[in-house]
Amino acid sequence: MNSLHMLIFIPFVFAMAIPFLYKLFHPKIHLGWFVLLIPLVIFLHLLRYIPLVANGDHLTTSLAWLPSVEMNLDFYIDGLALLFGLLISGIGVLVIIYSIFYLSKHREELHKFYLYLMMFMGAMLGLVFSDNIFILYGFWELTSISSFLLIAFWYERKSSRDGAMKSLLITVFGGLCMFAGMIMLTLITDTYSIREMILNVEFVQAHKLFIPVIICILLGAFTKSAQFPFSIWLPGAMEAPTPVSAYLHSATMVKAGIYLVARFTPVFGGSSVWFWLVSGIGIITLLYGSITAVRQTDLKALLAYSTISQLGLIMSLLGIGSLTFYFGPSEHGVTYSMAIFAAIFHLFNHSMFKGSLFMVVGIIDHETGTRDIRRLGGLMQLMPVSFTVALIGGFSMAGLPPFNGFLSKEMFFKAVNDVRVAEIFHLETLGMLFPLLAWIASVFTFVYSMILVFKTFSGKYRQEKLNRDVHEAPFGMLIPSVILAFFVVVIFFFPNVFSKYLLKPAFVAILPMFTMDEVDIKISAWHGWNTELLMTIGVVIMGSLLFITVKRWIPLLKQYPLWLTLNNLFEKSLEKVERYSLTLTNRYMTGSIRHYFIYIFSFFVIVLAGSLLLLHGIEFNVSEDNVISIYDMGLVLGVMIAALTVLFTSNRMTAIVALSVVGYLVTMFFVIFRAPDLALTQMVVETVTTVLFLLCFYHLPKLQKNIGRIKFKLTNLIVSVATGLTITILALSSNSHKLFEPISYFFENAYELAGAKNIVNAILVDFRGFDTMLEISVLCIAGLGVYTLARFRMKGSDQNEAE
Repeated sequence: MNSLHMLIFIPFVFAMAIPFLYKLFHPKIHLGWFVLLIPLVIFLHLLRYIPLVANGDHLTTSLAWLPSVEMNLDFYIDGLALLFGLLISGIGVLVIIYSIFYLSKHREELHKFYLYLMMFMGAMLGLVFSDNIFILYGFWELTSISSFLLIAFWYERKSSRDGAMKSLLITVFGGLCMFAGMIMLTLITDTYSIREMILNVEFVQAHKLFIPVIICILLGAFTKSAQFPFSIWLPGAMEAPTPVSAYLHSATMVKAGIYLVARFTPVFGGSSVWFWLVSGIGIITLLYGSITAVRQTDLKALLAYSTISQLGLIMSLLGIGSLTFYFGPSEHGVTYSMAIFAAIFHLFNHSMFKGSLFMVVGIIDHETGTRDIRRLGGLMQLMPVSFTVALIGGFSMAGLPPFNGFLSKEMFFKAVNDVRVAEIFHLETLGMLFPLLAWIASVFTFVYSMILVFKTFSGKYRQEKLNRDVHEAPFGMLIPSVILAFFVVVIFFFPNVFSKYLLKPAFVAILPMFTMDEVDIKISAWHGWNTELLMTIGVVIMGSLLFITVKRWIPLLKQYPLWLTLNNLFEKSLEKVERYSLTLTNRYMTGSIRHYFIYIFSFFVIVLAGSLLLLHGIEFNVSEDNVISIYDMGLVLGVMIAALTVLFTSNRMTAIVALSVVGYLVTMFFVIFRAPDLALTQMVVETVTTVLFLLCFYHLPKLQKNIGRIKFKLTNLIVSVATGLTITILALSSNSHKLFEPISYFFENAYELAGAKNIVNAILVDFRGFDTMLEISVLCIAGLGVYTLARFRMKGSDQNEAE
């Protein structure tokens, strides 16, 4: 295991130590001071790789995990992965510093909070550094689970539970779709490596599964990055503590979908389907998020929809930039490649200004006790540092100079104007929509940015609407937001420094057709009086007019019926699904074992018998079968008699003995068929289970004797006969269809392959060791669940007695 593997697994290892640290030092020392070391070490270590990727190089590492199926922990550092890794760890440092002063060490369950946070950080690092596509998927789902736990941290609030459940349902749905796409992609390319998939682009794009793979992969990316119409989970996630919101929704969780699209652009870029889905959904999300943000009265809700809007902007740029793979390294290709660079640049900028804004909103909530814009105002003099940070972050989000958001917003305008004149994919007509929708969305972006800054900090201070005396936040809460605001300004004046060491390597990682020496991108704030600048001036003028008159026209937006909102449609649909599911469940969950057997066996017969008939799988060939001896017939008769005894006896002990007779007679079959290992294992298992049954049932009361006539049921006869016939036909047909060499030949070498003298043990422990481990894990989890429920019941009983 090398340093990169250690880097990814450090958060998981430390997470296991957090409960012990909490028990030792709580409440003397805030747990966050210990946790702070982890992202700081990771960030400092990742800085070492900047010269490597700046020279156009990369680093690959591999650790054998399941080498028999080529499932190894393959990690890869290039410019794109390093950029995300630095954002995850760097902003993680600031978020943890912020959380130390935001979360009380006396009132909050800090051991749970930081454990979930470390899980999430480790999952994000594993996601962006993974080269194995299924290892990436494993970390992807772990981000969904850990973010669910973080969003539901204040689980006593119904809104927190609902927000966490909504995010889990939507992101896991997308993750499963993405998993299907990844399976198809591996079948097409015959590799698990993303880098090798990029080398097989022509083969992938010519395959008949190309479009289904795109749709499945993008469903995963769109749900995670809150693209329309899956964006409804993000506002609900605002119920999480502000440090979580600042971390998940500025630099990590929502950026995972962006990372996935960027990483797979070399595989799918250049196709019309990929272009229209990525750029089209992105531009719609940009417009939807910006308009909806203006309607919000909660500061965190406003930031949530602004995040949706900004993510749509980045996604649309990635879609436009994918045209580079259509044109290649030609003049047109170079032109559209700038959209990829703009996407990377704005992603970097967005992490800075959005992280600072979330922290400021958390400060406002922490100090005033509210996030309601209608109750706020006049905080500028009381909270001057927070106002300065909000001003910098808000103006950068609006795309104004001298802040970094202006630079990437100008590049965005340049990209949508360039795509307007592309003469492919019907852009000669539909291309006009890109600059039009981008400009409208930017106007509303300007409006909600001004609302965030001036409706909160300017105007009249209304003490009567607040529950406490307002003052500036503690120094520890201000430091992280000030650092981020500082970078917002510094990047504007020195963009090419960051470009050389962070942005260009990421650009080359997405567009492998270019090399670092060929990329000559200079970022500057002034390009003359061009269309992009005129669009920005138009945004400022129109946005200022709309902001000044916001009270007059905002009621028009609020006229949109709530029952038509995406959130309401989702919740109503979920309610109906749950109601119909409950109705259906009540219909077949009758409590009758007979009914359950009928359902199970009927389904079994329909599927198996139907498959045999449709696939013409019924065939009887007994010419090569062995002669049935008198011993075989005797054993079969004995098994039948013992089985019937189990059914018709009225004594439990007799039933148990008869059941054990069935098992021991099956053991005799193994002896006759010369399978001593199976016979020995069967005998041991049968003996143990018989003893356990006898011990359990010995203490139960005897069965009551009820003399009555059993009614004949035609349904029972049909189902039982059909099941028996299906099993018989299946067994005979399977024996007649020997299409492949029996696998038993492989297991005959158990001693040589596994060093086991008992073939059954070898299969369970070695050949199927992973499966056996999972089965044991399921039993352990079930046992823990039973133990936990028993403890809760005992605890509840003790409380009732005490009352």
